[in-house]
Amino acid sequence: MIKYTYLLVDLLSLLVPLIFSFHPKIRFYKHWNALVPAILISGIFYMIWDSWFAHQGIWGFNPTYITGVHIGNLPVEELLFFICIPYACVFTFECIARIIPATYLQKKIKLISYGFAVALFFLSLIFRVRPYTTSAFALLSAMILISTWRKVSWLPKFYLVYALLLVPFLLVNGILTGTGLAEPIVWYDSRGIIGLRILTIPVEDIFYGMGLILMNIWLYTWIRSRDWRILRIFS
Repeated sequence: MIKYTYLLVDLLSLLVPLIFSFHPKIRFYKHWNALVPAILISGIFYMIWDSWFAHQGIWGFNPTYITGVHIGNLPVEELLFFICIPYACVFTFECIARIIPATYLQKKIKLISYGFAVALFFLSLIFRVRPYTTSAFALLSAMILISTWRKVSWLPKFYLVYALLLVPFLLVNGILTGTGLAEPIVWYDSRGIIGLRILTIPVEDIFYGMGLILMNIWLYTWIRSRDWRILRIFS
């Protein structure tokens, strides 16, 4: 059973959001027409990034905790990660964004976003010899700058929701990086990261994850606003 550990992490992360997608007061399945292409587009981007870094030895996967089925140089569990986690997070965003106010952050959004993006940009320069660190920081910085420049209305709520998502994030990423296990499922080469960790989690994962979810919500809301008729098959 131990070889199914990563697969179970993926599926259990998806289970509750998927079940509640059919709740009569939520009906999140009606938005699959926008969510499916959003996950696929962002997933392809992150899979290419992931595959390249795996090829470079920046990170890798412990064969003890995976089934052994690979597509290219990535285990199938890693590919499922880019489907299951974004689904769960966009579902959570959709539910919470309906009920939380963002008045205070809305007034300060430019200051918060530009300050955060500039800080990330300078950190990416400072740690430019660390491939994972600089790429995670630089990509997130660019996405925040563009979102702010485009006056994305849901950005304040995204910050609040992602802060809440850090709780399950610490659980899932903790398991993947070795918390509670004899060895990590996903290992990192020390040359690619700065070495600062929360429990067993490289601090870069927080910003990598934030970028992943921001890209998914970005695409999801954009596609929904366009009402792509060709994708209504998923409604």
